Amino acid sequence: MAPRPPSRYLERARLLESLDAAVAAGRGVVLVSAPAGSGKSTLINGWLETRGAGVGWLQVDEADDDPSRFWAYVAAALAEMVPGLPDFIRASIGDGPDAAAAGVINQVAHRAGDVVLVIDDYHLITSEDVHRSVEQLVTLRPDNLTVVLSTRVDPPFRLGRLRVRDQLTEVRADDLRFDQAEASWLLDAAATGLGPEAVNLLHERTEGWAAGLVLAGLSMRDGTDVDGFVEAFHGDDQLVADYLTDEFLDSVDDLERQRLLDVSVLGRLSGPLIDEVCGVDDGTEWLARLAASNQLVTSLDRTGTWFRFHHLLRDLLRLEAARKIPERLPGLHLAAASWHRDHDAMFAAIEHYIDGGDLVTAGDLIAVHATALLNDGQVFTVLRLLDRLGDLPERHSRSALVRGWINLSTGRFAGARHYYGVAAEHDDGTDANLTASLGIMVHLAEGALGDALSIAGRMVEPTESTQAIGLVAAHTWAGMFDEARRYVAIARELGGSEPSDYALTMAPGFAAVIELESGNRSVAAEHAAASVEHAHGHGVAESPQLSMAHAVEARTVPDPDRRAAAADRAVELARRAPEPFTLGYVLALVGDAACERDDPAGAQLLREARQMIDRCPDPGIVGAALARIEARHGLAGRAAAPTGLVEEITERELAVLRYLPSQLSQREIANELYVSLNTVKTHCKAIYRKLDVDGRQAAVHTARHHGLL
Repeated sequence: MAPRPPSRYLERARLLESLDAAVAAGRGVVLVSAPAGSGKSTLINGWLETRGAGVGWLQVDEADDDPSRFWAYVAAALAEMVPGLPDFIRASIGDGPDAAAAGVINQVAHRAGDVVLVIDDYHLITSEDVHRSVEQLVTLRPDNLTVVLSTRVDPPFRLGRLRVRDQLTEVRADDLRFDQAEASWLLDAAATGLGPEAVNLLHERTEGWAAGLVLAGLSMRDGTDVDGFVEAFHGDDQLVADYLTDEFLDSVDDLERQRLLDVSVLGRLSGPLIDEVCGVDDGTEWLARLAASNQLVTSLDRTGTWFRFHHLLRDLLRLEAARKIPERLPGLHLAAASWHRDHDAMFAAIEHYIDGGDLVTAGDLIAVHATALLNDGQVFTVLRLLDRLGDLPERHSRSALVRGWINLSTGRFAGARHYYGVAAEHDDGTDANLTASLGIMVHLAEGALGDALSIAGRMVEPTESTQAIGLVAAHTWAGMFDEARRYVAIARELGGSEPSDYALTMAPGFAAVIELESGNRSVAAEHAAASVEHAHGHGVAESPQLSMAHAVEARTVPDPDRRAAAADRAVELARRAPEPFTLGYVLALVGDAACERDDPAGAQLLREARQMIDRCPDPGIVGAALARIEARHGLAGRAAAPTGLVEEITERELAVLRYLPSQLSQREIANELYVSLNTVKTHCKAIYRKLDVDGRQAAVHTARHHGLL
């Protein structure tokens, strides 16, 4: 929603007519680029008042630097004119910000009528991904969309291209400077007793800068010696600072000054919020009076509910508050945090808890909302909040868990293991299942299936889809398909109620693997199709684990073109996988299909899978499947089918066997069991002989088949 114009608004006809003419001529990208206090937002707001188009206004703040968050807010700003756009963007953002920009372009293009999108304070955006996607929007915008960017500095776009194509309308600082007649109105010369010469001098001193003129006008409303003030006023940045900190604050009574300093901790102002922070009951009335008398207080909506200080006033009030009331600032922030939390404004609540020094509560809130944010693609938002916690994640289980999951999903396995260790050490039981789930995924990433299963065995029934998916993965790769099927059903149920599109995509993907390995090809194909279908349109199509469903399709669909496309997509996604089981399995299936059609790439894919699996202490069903495929194509001398026990395994041998799925060396196993290295070696030889295998991996697979692990 576009903000409400200020109570005193000057219609600057020369600029409005120029903007109308430029846009009518097809120059529908409007760049308003000028320093703070130049009147950018006021000009745009006034111009939009004269136009009949629907308007979406996005007021950018520092937290909008996250691509997913940015495009979600763009969609929300345009939702009234383009119904359904927020849902569309939410579904497509998983494919990247460029896909979100394309979605806005296409959705607006299919709407009848003109649409204006204003992005105010665009200079706060630093993300290259956001810049690239917004440049795509302005370059490819449909004819019925006008994009207005208000910024203090030019965005890093190829503006020259837009100029050459005659698509760009530019309004700069020189254009925004007030002329003498406009300055006279802004200074309210008749009310303040300013004569033409004084107006001209102030206009000259401020160089037509809106903020300087506004401040000059404010300072002359309290009986100031007008002539003396005009002589002393220079209208530069230092004057503004001096005025706000000395003259403006000194001109109000102590209670008013106190309240201004108190509310300076707030980014956005509303009456009820002011009541909570300041402990008063007249916040709404006070804010309305302030906005009516001070043009440095800007409306954020048309209902008179939300306002903000002009950046110049906000920054200097905060400096003054830090100087005069530092001991009160934490309490003010915590009061604001509590209000925002009660009103479900969690981002603002977290920021205020951090500024108020309550890092633990901030860390807890980040953890509570991290899953939804990460599922929504807002990784940068979560990381920014975590960075503000300092070293808290080194001793706080819940924020450590979030760090661990992000490290895992981005392939930083050492970091994931570190934060899993922190979470496990400091967990008081509140997040035991989530900690265990991270542990499962860390061990799977390291190829240690036995360790992952050990953790899974200690978990209670999952209460979140993330936990269920971890259990599905561990039991699937271990070949424990009955348990895996049960957790697939739980993951689907939890994923539907949360909701989690990731779980609703991955659960049938794992089900496809389970059924394919169980010999149920048609059922596997159905699960794979369901996984791929749900991924598209729900922001999960680029997930590495979706490669499993594509790989199963490459082995089951009848159409050769679809099989080939599924195989290519499976390998593309699998190479991003954070653990060797997914990658090894996909390479094995796709390599198998390639070898069947005598494609030489098949053997290379199988060799790559073998290199991956040979690094796993316990490769589970992936090792067995790969061995069967290699044997079928003459690429290996043995299959991995388990045989019967040659001889019963003793209790002492069984004690050693239980350590074989781990990453421990034989010497480390000996230390764990308090026996000699030679004893462990002797037991291993006996285990291999009795299981009729020739190595540790095969022993683990066969022992699990016989229920010994």
